This record gives sequence, C-alpha cells and structure tokens, in this order.
Amino acid sequence: MKLRPVLLVVLLLSGFYYLTTHVGSTGAIVPWLHRAAVPAGPNASTAAVTGPLGSFELTEAHAAPAYDTEEQQNIAVYKKALPSVVNITSTAVAFDFFYGPVPQQGQGSGFILDKQGHILTNNHVIDNAQRVEVTLYDKHKYKATVVGVDKGHDLALLQIANAPNLEPATLAESQSLIVGQRVYAIGNPFGLSGTMTRGIISAIRSIRGPQGNPIEDAIQTDASVNPGNSGGPLLNSRGEVIGITTLIASNGADQSSGIGFAIPINTAKAVIADFAKYGRVRRPSLDIVPLPIGPDIAEQIGLPADYGILVQRVLPGGAAEKAGLKGGTQRAYQGNIPVMLGGDLIVAMDGQEITNAQDLSAVMTSHRAGDEVTISIFRGRKRMDLKVKLDDATTQQDQTGHET
Repeated sequence: MKLRPVLLVVLLLSGFYYLTTHVGSTGAIVPWLHRAAVPAGPNASTAAVTGPLGSFELTEAHAAPAYDTEEQQNIAVYKKALPSVVNITSTAVAFDFFYGPVPQQGQGSGFILDKQGHILTNNHVIDNAQRVEVTLYDKHKYKATVVGVDKGHDLALLQIANAPNLEPATLAESQSLIVGQRVYAIGNPFGLSGTMTRGIISAIRSIRGPQGNPIEDAIQTDASVNPGNSGGPLLNSRGEVIGITTLIASNGADQSSGIGFAIPINTAKAVIADFAKYGRVRRPSLDIVPLPIGPDIAEQIGLPADYGILVQRVLPGGAAEKAGLKGGTQRAYQGNIPVMLGGDLIVAMDGQEITNAQDLSAVMTSHRAGDEVTISIFRGRKRMDLKVKLDDATTQQDQTGHET
C-alpha cells in the first residue's frame, strides 16, 4: 500500500518529463497554450494552417466590420463623383534633332458637365495638342473636340460625341467657402485613374496660375494633388464640385507638397456662360494704355500718390474715353521707352486699392464685359470718382497688340 504514493509521483514526473522533452520541443503545445491564454472573441474564430514550416493559428473575423460615419461619407462622395470624372490624354508633336516628328503625350483630368458630352478641364492640359482623347470611368475612350479655351483663367471646354449614359457632375457655389471645410480631389495623378484624396480648405487667396495669370479667390487645400490631377474636380462633403484643381506649390519637386490650388467653380460658371452666349470669353477691358507707378516715378513727376496706374492713352471709342478718363499729353522717356505723362492716375476700383498692374488685373478678373465699375482717380491734385462700363477686350487692343 505504501508503494501507491511512490508510483503516483513517479508517474506524474514521467508525464511531465515527456511533455517538456517531446511534445514541448515540437511546438505542438504552443497553440494550445495560446488558445487558453487569448480567446478569439465573439466576432472572430481561429483556424489552423499547417504546412512544411509548421502550424499557424490564425484569428479570422466572422464578417467585415460596419463602416463608421466618416468612412461612409468618403465612400458616398467617391461613388457619386467618380462616374463624372474623366482622364484626358493630349498628344502634341515635337521635333527631334533631325527634325523628325516625335509625338509627346500629356495627361490630366476633367469632369462631365452635361449629357451632350461637354467636359471642363484646365487649358494647360490640352494646350497646343493636335489630338485630345477622353477616357470615361468605364474605360471607354472618345476623341474630344476643343470647343473653347480661356487662357486667362486656365480653363478649356471640350466635347465628346456619341457617348451614352453620361453622368454630369453637380456644381456647387464657391462664394461662401470657409477655411476648414473638408474637401476631396478625384483625378488621374501619375496616370493612376480614379484616385481620390481628402483634406481641408487651407486658405482662400489670390495666386498666379501656370502661365502667370491671376486666379482670384483660389482654393488652397492640403488634399494630395499631383501631376495628372490638373483639370479634375475639387469636391465638398456632398460630392459637389467647388473648384477645378489646377496647380501645386512644389518648390521644384514635381509632386505634392501639401499645398494645392483650385480655380473656384463660380469663375468657371462665368466662363461657361460666355461660351454658351457668345461662343468665346468676353474679357473686360478699360481700353487704356497703362503705366504702373511706384514711389520713385511718382516723386520724379510730382504725382499726388506714390502708387497706382497712370493712364498714358485712352483708346478711341473705348470704355475709358466714354467715361471721361484722360490720357497723357507730355512725352517723356522711361529708359529708352517713350511714355505719355499728365493723364489720370487710377488709385482704386470699386473701393479696392490699385497699387500696381497685378492689382488692376486681379480686380478686372472678378468682373465681366458690360459690368459698371467705379474708378477712383487723381486728375492733377483733385481726387474724383468716375463710373465706367467695362468693354470687351477682344474688340479693343493697343498698338502693341496687348489687351488693356
């Protein structure tokens, strides 16, 4: 009877020795210990995968988790906007060292405006192209016709024919945008079609476009924008277009730096309205030959203000002459360039100070031909206001061919 306890102890020790030296060394006990220590949870289960490298215990979800509110919004914006976004391939012809023609391709984005196949994009996407091709989100390709361009606003209107079931984009308003709003950009960055990025409106500011043209109230965003996004839509949280992606601040690097810009959609609407009504853009003009004034020149010729735009000449029959603005009568030279002094000095338009040519261009960009504006001028030492009805720049040009 006394041998029973001894035999039981020997049996337990032998079993422990076997488990630790045989079973434990092969790793077979590890999954069992893992199962005991880490339960799979109510929405998951474990599955064993065995192969030459051993046995792996995987924890798998029973079903995909529900999307949270933010994810649902992202998905909704993408699904709504994607059918309206197109990829644009422009082909131009360059010449090699031996004057042989070499086709060169560029890529950009755009979006559908109507069922008739009108598409809006940036002018720089299709500039100087001999052939323009549009690829819809369903991968169907169509040759596009350039209906009109507005180089001043970097916009171009295209059209494709015989494309069924087109999904026009929904255009919002851009006048009341607020810094901090969530925005989305969809386009063709680096040729990767159907790419969406997200960010916020970082600022609303005036900038210079790709060709040096002023863009008033440009939408600055930190949504990732890269080459190929140009011409694509910038969307609000409802999937409506608030801007046209146009350029990035890259500091020399040809990729996103977290600062991208879009042309406000209200600017595009005005351009589209001109295309529809006149077949071209009616750019407003004062019909003057201007001379920008700085402190040095102002002091030399004794002007009452050290900034502004001096009217050298008014074009016959133009907006300025009809409003009563006066040009210069005294010939002088700025370096080797002849200028006319003694004319009216423009210092403000509609209450906005005009200190240089960029200010004048920016204010003019916010108007259309036919608008009436109030011009503040100095005539001699007397300050006065004049009402001017802006003319169509295409009907009046100065002798050098520059619109004014």
